[in-house]
Amino acid sequence: MKENALLESLYLLDNTFGVSGDEEDVAKALKTEMEGLYDEHIEDPLGNQLFIKYGTSKDKRVLISAHMDEIGYIVNYIEDNGLVRFLPVGYHDDRTAVNQDMVIKTDSGKMIYGVTGSKPAHIMTEEDHGKVIKIEELYMDLGTESREETLALGVRAGDYMGFQRQGYVLNDSKYYTGKSVDDRAGCAVMVEAMRRLKGKTIKPTICMAGTVMEEVGMRGGAPVTNRFKPELMLALDVTLTGGVPGVEERQCSEVMGGGPGIKYYDWDPALGATGNNVPRRLTRRLIAVAEKYNIPYQREVMTGGGTDAWSASMAGEGVLAGGICIPQRYLHTAVGTVNLQDLEYTVQLLVKFLEEYETL
Repeated sequence: MKENALLESLYLLDNTFGVSGDEEDVAKALKTEMEGLYDEHIEDPLGNQLFIKYGTSKDKRVLISAHMDEIGYIVNYIEDNGLVRFLPVGYHDDRTAVNQDMVIKTDSGKMIYGVTGSKPAHIMTEEDHGKVIKIEELYMDLGTESREETLALGVRAGDYMGFQRQGYVLNDSKYYTGKSVDDRAGCAVMVEAMRRLKGKTIKPTICMAGTVMEEVGMRGGAPVTNRFKPELMLALDVTLTGGVPGVEERQCSEVMGGGPGIKYYDWDPALGATGNNVPRRLTRRLIAVAEKYNIPYQREVMTGGGTDAWSASMAGEGVLAGGICIPQRYLHTAVGTVNLQDLEYTVQLLVKFLEEYETL
């Protein structure tokens, strides 16, 4: 497994701050990783990053995207005693926000560290023990004792806040855990695919795009699609997995180590019409490439989530759009976990698909 460069990219990108709406640091890191691998770079007004590699046909365009943002929080109030109140940015499970190491990024770029707190278990009532503490009821403790001290640190309402955790490989295994592998894993796959395509002549002109604000409404897919005008768009993202206590494979049929999920369908009922029914001519082609080169893959059907392919599919006059998804455990928590072999298989599938691409 050619995992060293891939793992190094994942580690760098995952450990960069990039809550939805403030992806600047991730964009810088992604551009550094892409150095020397593209022919043209474009940053659009939203902050989406487009890395374009020209093929022998400039008009035959394929767009690959991975979102740069991570879920997080935003400061909305500072108490008189210095404690910071905050609200969610993106979809959270309230249970994961309590008693965590956190960091606030100020307007100046300074990182302010603290912890989230709540009532100690020792003095909780029976009713307290039976309920989930809402994010809106939590607070962040910066070690300050007054509103003035907190303001002196540079903290203001509107500052973004995220999990403060360094990712790492679990016990020299093939499993990596980090705060934002959703979707820095996809970003790392994009970088590695570009490395392996360097110096090769391929037919399509490809654009690897790092998109913004996917976690707050899949906002990046349509703008990059409208700008690049591809005939095909593929979203690289993560997907839910089964096989652990409480999550049966009949609920989430993807498994860790089984290779990338080739997206057939996704839908998020909570967001109404959000979702994508992937045309079969695209899924058939992806599977044909995987089987030709003996690359493990899984067929993915998912509810409760979506990707940038949803908004991309409806951009302009409509675009053929689908997805290749990396199996992940513990989505939307500070301990998201992926299998490095799955990342490698995803790179292999993407590279072979692009090398053989003619048209769909």
